[in-house]
Amino acid sequence: MDQSDAVPIGELWEERRFLLDVAHWMLGDPGAAESVVDEAYHRWYELSDAARRQVTVPRSWLAKTVGGICLDRLARPGRDAAGHGEGHGAHPSEAEAEAEAEAGRVVLNALTSLPTAERAAFDFRAFGMAPGTVAGIVGRTEPELAELAERARQWLRLRRTRSTTPQQHDAAACAVHRACVTGDGELLTSLLCPDATAFFDGGGKVRASTGPVHGCRPVADSLLTLVAPSPHTTLTTHSVNGRTGLVARYGGRVAAVISLDVSDDRVAQVWVMLNPDKLRSWNHRPT
Repeated sequence: MDQSDAVPIGELWEERRFLLDVAHWMLGDPGAAESVVDEAYHRWYELSDAARRQVTVPRSWLAKTVGGICLDRLARPGRDAAGHGEGHGAHPSEAEAEAEAEAGRVVLNALTSLPTAERAAFDFRAFGMAPGTVAGIVGRTEPELAELAERARQWLRLRRTRSTTPQQHDAAACAVHRACVTGDGELLTSLLCPDATAFFDGGGKVRASTGPVHGCRPVADSLLTLVAPSPHTTLTTHSVNGRTGLVARYGGRVAAVISLDVSDDRVAQVWVMLNPDKLRSWNHRPT
């Protein structure tokens, strides 16, 4: 995964808002608009890495895709705006077949320190792959996959944070916050383990990085790009899963929640939640 895939929070959320406006204008239904935008992002992630790199203006590609989906749903008789109808999705496309093959490659190259099932489930959560795709590869049901993914994450957390005190964690998190706010790449890199890894969970609903970022410098670059200063973006420290983490807001709404796994005095793993669905609870909390 190339860290150049990282996109500033402001761009991610303005892009999704724009696409929702386009779909809502065409269909007149906010629920259907949400469905259309989700499908457009699904098609974006169905593209191969090489095909995505050839798209010079992703927002234009996504807008064109949203428009095409809306026109298709409006034109087909017996099909409601939300896209339900007979035969929908009956024949897998070439892009879907390619996504299946890519999923297989990812599973084969997953974290070697985990058992096979946990390894595949972990990749499903980290890469945002379709649960059904990974379930078919691993031979487990989707609920079993979710449980395995959580078990894998907890296992990795315990492995990394066993020797870290709460004071060390808080100090590291506050230092990371300071480096991100000031845009100090050298400081941020020094706060990360050499083999640090960052995971970005966009849930296929925003144009987030499609895989883990490895190495202290690439991780630092990705984080600084994501939280790049803008008039509407703020970054604060906040309790995340019982430990000090970071919360990024765009236009007053929570746009990203960042949790950190600290080993001794350095950050070993960074978990960035960007999925709008999973951030709803954060945006309904009292200020």
